Amino acid sequence: MNKNIKLAVAGAVLALSASANAGIIIPAGEWTLDVNGNVNAFANFTKHKGSGATIDGGLVAGKQAHEDTAVGINTGLLPSWLGFTGTTRQNDTDVSFTISMQPNVSDNAAHGDAKTPLFRQSFVTFGDKSWGSFKLGKDLGIFAGDAILNDMTLLGVGGVGGSGGTSGQSTTLGGIGSGYIYPSWKGQIAYTTPNFNGFQATVGITNPNQTAAAAGAATGASLYQDRFGVEAKASYAFAQDNFSGKLWASGATYDVTTTTTVAYTASVADLGLNLNAGNVGVTGYYYSGEGVGTTSFGANGATAAGSKRDSDGGYIQATYILPTKTKVGLAYGISKLDIATGDATTLVKDNERITLGLYHPLTKHLNLVAEYNDTSSKNHANAERDARTGSLGAILFF
Repeated sequence: MNKNIKLAVAGAVLALSASANAGIIIPAGEWTLDVNGNVNAFANFTKHKGSGATIDGGLVAGKQAHEDTAVGINTGLLPSWLGFTGTTRQNDTDVSFTISMQPNVSDNAAHGDAKTPLFRQSFVTFGDKSWGSFKLGKDLGIFAGDAILNDMTLLGVGGVGGSGGTSGQSTTLGGIGSGYIYPSWKGQIAYTTPNFNGFQATVGITNPNQTAAAAGAATGASLYQDRFGVEAKASYAFAQDNFSGKLWASGATYDVTTTTTVAYTASVADLGLNLNAGNVGVTGYYYSGEGVGTTSFGANGATAAGSKRDSDGGYIQATYILPTKTKVGLAYGISKLDIATGDATTLVKDNERITLGLYHPLTKHLNLVAEYNDTSSKNHANAERDARTGSLGAILFF
């Protein structure tokens, strides 16, 4: 992979997991402070087509009665980011903390002051390469984390969601809901093993109230939960000359209680593979679950009576780096949701996306991005909506 593209992807991973190459390094006594992040913005132009029928859980909104085109200037899939990571080694133990904020550019208020910063990370880690490490605090979820980190639209826009290209949304969707379930940012206590010649595993408990509310469905953790959520993953990374890759699998299970009489277990597993040979990169991903719904974990996962709905999906993408150093990518993703007994046919059947992207490293840290995304939503009566979005913008890592 081209060096400049590597730096951009490393910056994206750094912003999400604080585990990649450093940003701005500041020595501070026994500590080393790493200030890192990104700023990005995109002009989006969306054309809406299709049915005005209800699609519960669909990513594509119906077009407005007076206008079928929407525009906006938005943050992309990766939020604009300012992160602070402090590291030190004491008593033969590596210790670190990470705190970050996300002051996105998306804002639909008249004076531009409506969007408050998000705070998606606040955690401490400690450990050693000989026995592994522990993480305590809020960070990206373990399940499906690799799905979003390997999504090429992390540097761009992907699916825009909602009403299309209009401003006011915190971020766009990328491949969330059209290829994978959003891993979300969760309070967690997790253990990661040492790296055994490329193999590594993580297991953790998370805050139990993770399932999302959905109209007409079980609303998630509205009552007390009797156990933590459990998430885990295992991965194997390898590299030889110009060939490298990573194979991973992850899963999650949560107990969901919505009323005194309705309770069920939501569970899901996935499998992914990323391969890179010279200038060519290929990624494939698949997930399957019960009671986890689609897009957000638990959204439309069950009926109001607690009957679980099955769901599955995945994405495949291929990239190639041209002699101009421009990275060209083509991706297809789909997320499907089955109906349960008694469900209305207005429930979403699938959300589907095709992305064509160009990602050009203008400098070592600055990438220019152009994308075309065709996203469609269909219900179980086969009514369909479509949103076609063109995006132009830039993303800067530091």
